[in-house]
Amino acid sequence: MNPVFFTCRGHKNIISTHKSTMEFTTDSFVSLKGDCIVGVNSSLSLKNLPEEFKDKIRRENSQIKIVLQIGENIEEILGHGNPNLQLSDSRAIIVRKSAYTCPKTLAIKANKAACNISKDIIEKLKNSDSQLKVTIYVEE
Repeated sequence: MNPVFFTCRGHKNIISTHKSTMEFTTDSFVSLKGDCIVGVNSSLSLKNLPEEFKDKIRRENSQIKIVLQIGENIEEILGHGNPNLQLSDSRAIIVRKSAYTCPKTLAIKANKAACNISKDIIEKLKNSDSQLKVTIYVEE
């Protein structure tokens, strides 16, 4: 199956210090309290993912790879799908190190959270003119 990709923008308040999650939001603003947010103005929400893609994510042994790219900087995050994932939120896409699921969760048991993203990428994301490309791959 082909990967799904979307874009986000940076924002001056992106600090990316959360230790267990990372989030992409369709909102255009993030406060300094949003320490898990790594991209705003997302062009995609979980609600809009193709149904066949959601079905693959919900398979018991699915592995999810999320690739972040901004300019020449690339970061890979590995996580897992789960049958309990609802994948239905219209504003947030969250990747979690824990096994917690809610309508906003894309992947669980991830190997990275916001605080683990390259400092080069985060510095670029502090500029609201920057664009982050996010590609999601699902493997079984």
